[in-house]
Order: sequence, then structure tokens, then C-alpha cells
Amino acid sequence: MRLLRILVAVLSVALGAAVGALNRQPVVLDLGFTAIHGGLGVLLLAALLLGALWGGLVLAIGVVLPLRRRLGNGQSADRHAPRAAQDTGV
Repeated sequence: MRLLRILVAVLSVALGAAVGALNRQPVVLDLGFTAIHGGLGVLLLAALLLGALWGGLVLAIGVVLPLRRRLGNGQSADRHAPRAAQDTGV
């Protein structure tokens, strides 16, 4: 599994370098309040990275945190609940 992660990371870096090298045209990204000057490949990779980070943040806020809260509430409720005697059948 570790080898697969390393392989995916190396391939991602190589793909990013290729995209950056093949798309060297200068572009201006106008955001309304500011303009960003840079190469097309760099801006594409930056947009992809920001989109992935934004998606991860939304996923963490919308799914992970509520599940952690439910898990924490369930564990604390189990700690305070009295345990029933187990029936051994004897």
C-alpha cells in the first residue's frame, strides 16, 4: 500500500510538471478585485489545488465533523449508562 501511495504521488508530480511545462502561455486571471498574472499551466494547477482543498474542507465540515460528534456523543452515553448483568444461562 505504501508503494502505491508513493507511485501515485510521483505520477502526480510528473503530470503537474508536464502540464506546467506544456502550458507556458502568459495569462491574466481577473478576479474583479485583483488580477493574477502567471503561466497557464501554473494557474491551472493552482485552481485544481484550491478546488481540491475547498472540496476537502466542505467534506470535513459537512460529513466528518457531524459523524465525529455523533460518535463522541454515543461513546459518552455508553460510559454513563449502567451495565446490565449478563445472563450466563445457568
